Amino acid sequence: MSRTVAIVGRPNVGKSALFNRLAGRKIAIVHDQPGVTRDRIRAECRLGKAPFAIFDTGGIGADVDASFKEQVQTEADIAIATSDVLLLVVDGQDGLTAVDEMLAKQLRKARKPIVIAVNKIDHAKHGSLAGEFEELGFECILSISAEHNHGIGQLIEELESRLPEFVDGPKEEPPLKITIIGRPNVGKSSLTNAILGADRTMVSPISGTTRDAVDVEYTRRGKNYVLIDTAGIRSRGKVNNSVEVFSVMRSETSVKRADLCCIVIDAEMGVTSQDKKIASLIQQAGKPCVIAVNKMDLIKDRLDGKDKVEQFIQTITSELFFLPYAPTVLLSAKTGEDIRRLFTMFDKVQEASRQRVATGPLNRLMEAAFTQQPAAIRKGKRFKIIYATMPEKPQTCAIPVPEFVFFVNNSALLDESYRRFLEAKIREVAPFTGLPIFFRFRGREKRGAK
Repeated sequence: MSRTVAIVGRPNVGKSALFNRLAGRKIAIVHDQPGVTRDRIRAECRLGKAPFAIFDTGGIGADVDASFKEQVQTEADIAIATSDVLLLVVDGQDGLTAVDEMLAKQLRKARKPIVIAVNKIDHAKHGSLAGEFEELGFECILSISAEHNHGIGQLIEELESRLPEFVDGPKEEPPLKITIIGRPNVGKSSLTNAILGADRTMVSPISGTTRDAVDVEYTRRGKNYVLIDTAGIRSRGKVNNSVEVFSVMRSETSVKRADLCCIVIDAEMGVTSQDKKIASLIQQAGKPCVIAVNKMDLIKDRLDGKDKVEQFIQTITSELFFLPYAPTVLLSAKTGEDIRRLFTMFDKVQEASRQRVATGPLNRLMEAAFTQQPAAIRKGKRFKIIYATMPEKPQTCAIPVPEFVFFVNNSALLDESYRRFLEAKIREVAPFTGLPIFFRFRGREKRGAK
């Protein structure tokens, strides 16, 4: 059973710090600049007797960022409507404000259990500051410090006492975590919204709208996904402030925790130098990848005929030559065209990760490759493979990356061009669509070595 708590409050009262504390890791960006959190962000709290979901919402009620005020309010309304318990966070140092009173009145209308967390009570001498909030008339008012972990245990107990009883259902297959990544304004949030069929993440022509990496749960044809909509990664020299620095760092972390990365490219602009830098992050992290070329509706007239389409795809893939394993999907988030093909490709990549090359055929394949093209002689010696195998990998993630172990005479004799040749030969019999291939080489022990 899903049990959910919505964390609401005016800007800069410490909602994101409390969210991170309850989640047990840094997910939402914490910064003293009001209005940093714009989307609602979901995570799971496992600090109590049973897990429950938590939503961090954008600051409500203060005109901090007028261009996003209505969307922030909408996001909070959705979180409130879909939650079992409402956690109103207020600032003990600021005292009771008119905005707090307005929010309390709004939350009462939801007719749901409400807990008041008076945050920033960092020392015992601050304890009296919470008394002012009794004017709001709620039964449960707790003094906490999200930063210093004070009062968090009691808060969790109070939340659990108001949540529905936990019912442990059958174990489900873990969702496929897909990070949607790219530079600013290529349409990442628009793509997420088009997938969901709703304005789930904020969309704006202003570059850098998404600041946090937002996890969105999604079920399609009975299969569970988590879409991670990230902040646009700018060039380091173009990052304007510390909040954007944190956003970029969070996007880079999202690459590492993803099962699969979907890099979004602007069809009109083509592959830019920044796109290449982002693609290199994926390549260095060794992550499965799909290239989504968005805004195809803007250039459709230029690609009249199959040959021109294929030439266009070839241009994209040649620019991203260091991701040769990544398939390309042309689509339009605005019109919804070919988004279904994108998910077909995601599933194809996951299915490819289950492929195996048996030991016998693999060794015969390597023998044939050496017969066709022996390795170059280096320092009077030639690189040789004695034995090759593809070990069974534990299912620790939704898309395990294929790995091959080679027992060789001397791994130092292998150059990169021959490694690519061997990889190409393997992909001829098992393409491993969307997947990098890892090689491990074990050299012979020197005689007399202990």
